[in-house]
Amino acid sequence: MLHLIDPAVLGREDEIRRAFAGARPFRHCVIDGFLDEGFARRLLERFPDFERGNHINEDGRPGGKSTHEQLRGLGEDYAALDDLARSEEFLALVGRITGIPGLLYDPMYFGGGTHENRQGQALDVHIDFNHHPATGWHRRLNLIVYLNPGWQPEWGGALELHRDPYDASNDEVVEVLPLFNRCVIFETTEHSWHGFRRITLPPEQAGTSRRSLALYFYTEERPAEETGPTHSTVYVDRGLPERFVAGYTLTHADRDELDALLTNQTGHNRRLYREIERLQGELERTTLNRLAGALRRRWARYRVRRQRPQ
Repeated sequence: MLHLIDPAVLGREDEIRRAFAGARPFRHCVIDGFLDEGFARRLLERFPDFERGNHINEDGRPGGKSTHEQLRGLGEDYAALDDLARSEEFLALVGRITGIPGLLYDPMYFGGGTHENRQGQALDVHIDFNHHPATGWHRRLNLIVYLNPGWQPEWGGALELHRDPYDASNDEVVEVLPLFNRCVIFETTEHSWHGFRRITLPPEQAGTSRRSLALYFYTEERPAEETGPTHSTVYVDRGLPERFVAGYTLTHADRDELDALLTNQTGHNRRLYREIERLQGELERTTLNRLAGALRRRWARYRVRRQRPQ
C-alpha cells in the first residue's frame, strides 16, 4: 500500500524521524508532497460536498464546519486511503517516524475523516480527548493531510501548535500553513495544544474553503507518566486581539471577530453544562440505586425477623 506515498518521502524517513523527535513546542513533523501527486489530486477532486457531511451546529442550524467520518463511502480513492491507513506497512512506517510502536488504526474514524471549514470558521486551541470512547485505547497521534492549493498566510486557518495557551506571555507557537498535499503528524498528549485562527478570505476567494483529511492513531497501553485521567476535548478560549487597546476604534471586521469569539465561548459553555448535567444524572442514578439496594436489604432482614418463631 505504500505506493500511495510519494517515494521521496520514503527516502527521507530518517530525516523526518529526527525532525519529529526534535520539534518544538512538542513532537511533530511537517512533510510536503506526502501522497503520490496524482492520488492527492483525485482526493481533492472527489472531496465530498459540504452539505454531504455533518455540518449542523449544536443549535440545530447549518454551521461553517463539515465533517465526514466514513471514508470508505466516498468512492474508490477514499477507500484506497482507508486501506493505506489500516495497512501494517503504513502503521509500521508511522511508528518508525514517531518512535511509537504498536500503533492501532481506528476503523470508526471517531472525530476523523474529511474536514472542511468555510469563511469565518476557527478552531480554538485545545487538547484532544485522550481515550477512544468505544475501545478505551490511548490516543497517540494525529495525522492530517491538507488539500488547499494556493492557500495564503493572510487567509488565516494556519495550524497552530502551542506550548501553553494558558500562559500567553511565555507561550511558544509554531504555525503551519494548510498547503496542498502537506502532511502534519503530531503526538497527542496532555500538553499538545493546537488549533487554528479564524479564516478570513478576500472577496475574490469567497468560494474557497479549508479542506483536510484527519487520521487518528492509538495504542492499547501508554507509559504511566504520559497518562492522564480520561477526558473529552479541552478548549482554551482565545483572548481579545492585541490591537484592542484603549482608544481603538472598532471596525465592522472587528465586530465580526468579537461575535465569533463570543459564539465560541457560548458553545464551549453549553458543551460543559451538558457534560455536567450528564454526570449529575449519572450520580443521581447511582445514588438512587444504592439507596434502593439498601432499602431492599433492610426489608429482607425485616421479613426474616417477622417470620422467626416468637
